[in-house]
Amino acid sequence: MRAHLSHVVLALLPLGWLAAADTITGKSETRRGAESDVTQVGSAPAPPTQPSAAAQVVVKAGTKVPLSLVSSLNTRRSAQGDRVYLETAFPIALNGKIVIPKGSYVAGTVTEVRRAGKMKGKAELYLRFDSLTLPNGVTRDFRSRLDSAGGNEVDREEGKIVGDSDKGGDARTVGETATVGASVGSIAGSIAGHGGMGTGIGAIGGAVAGLAVVLVTRGPDLILPKGTTLEMVLDRELRYDPRELGMQP
Repeated sequence: MRAHLSHVVLALLPLGWLAAADTITGKSETRRGAESDVTQVGSAPAPPTQPSAAAQVVVKAGTKVPLSLVSSLNTRRSAQGDRVYLETAFPIALNGKIVIPKGSYVAGTVTEVRRAGKMKGKAELYLRFDSLTLPNGVTRDFRSRLDSAGGNEVDREEGKIVGDSDKGGDARTVGETATVGASVGSIAGSIAGHGGMGTGIGAIGGAVAGLAVVLVTRGPDLILPKGTTLEMVLDRELRYDPRELGMQP
């Protein structure tokens, strides 16, 4: 009888070992799975907090911004690629709060310069506005077009400022030289006994001399003194976080 029980126990022992091994393996896998879950959860960084579009302050396209030149510009000394510096001449407010304070800085570039021709053509200066910097240092690159420039003619599509012509001055030059020529001719004609003829010849000669002066002289340069008021129009909207403007979000 005892021998029989011994055989039964020996037969069941391998089964017990297998069951114990399965239990240990299952616990190990469960522990590894839990650790894996913890690792995955802990390794995912929290996304940065971004201000919602509704919370942003938006200066709409089409807004007009008056500017004042910090230094003078003219078609005689200015060249393509020269930097232009201006300041906002009046604050821009939105919903009763100032967004762009007076004295904010605007940087631009001279993109082309054309001096007036001889007998025809006017001086032209092309400007492009590049960036706006608030007094607190917050800067935005932007695009805008020129709307006015100190009473000068402006091509808004090309950002071109056009100078005055000097047709009146040309006519005055010809007239003055003709008058001088007539006087000289009259004196010379009187001496020769042909006063009237001398006057006519002198007037013609003086007019020809005056015309020659006009032909070799350029028209007037375009000059924009320091402090000249210009106005730009935003082509694209400007967006600010309220905190950049010292506002509560």
